[in-house]
Amino acid sequence: MQKNLRIIRIFFILSFFLLLSLKNSLYLSIAILFLWGISVKEFLKLNKRVIKSIIIFNLGVSIGYLLMALFKNINPYHYLIYINLKVYALTYFVFWFFTKVSPVQFMAFSKDLGYLTTITLSQIFSYKKTFEDFRLAFKSRVFKLKDKNPKFITNTFEFFLKKSLKDADERALAMKARGFFND
Repeated sequence: MQKNLRIIRIFFILSFFLLLSLKNSLYLSIAILFLWGISVKEFLKLNKRVIKSIIIFNLGVSIGYLLMALFKNINPYHYLIYINLKVYALTYFVFWFFTKVSPVQFMAFSKDLGYLTTITLSQIFSYKKTFEDFRLAFKSRVFKLKDKNPKFITNTFEFFLKKSLKDADERALAMKARGFFND
């Protein structure tokens, strides 16, 4: 089992760096087609997750680069296509990979990384569940979109801010108790 995990880790690292080293949009497109091919069953689910996770960041970076290129009279389209394909390919690969391999097992080679991964994943699942509860509560109280109460949204944001600050304090104390942050 340990030998298999070592091979899996090496595969992940080599594949990730291979994708990072691709300098041509055509090669990135071929890599994306390959990734789509090996994940046919999960294609729609993975694609949705990837696009949701990168859309805001990529949009912001792309618009910023586009504006700067226009001010400097540079043709930005080749680079914009390249960088967006690269981000998409890397994100798709990571998401696909971790549908096949448990992140906790993957990081188990280090006690500290395994612990941090477990903490991070538990916090993600906790926040996801709480967010879903708020979403359902909001949906059940609003009949028409124009009736939505901005106070509800503000209170939800305030709740998550307070929760994240409280959770950060608790996590820091737990990590200090386990030897993190010690000089």
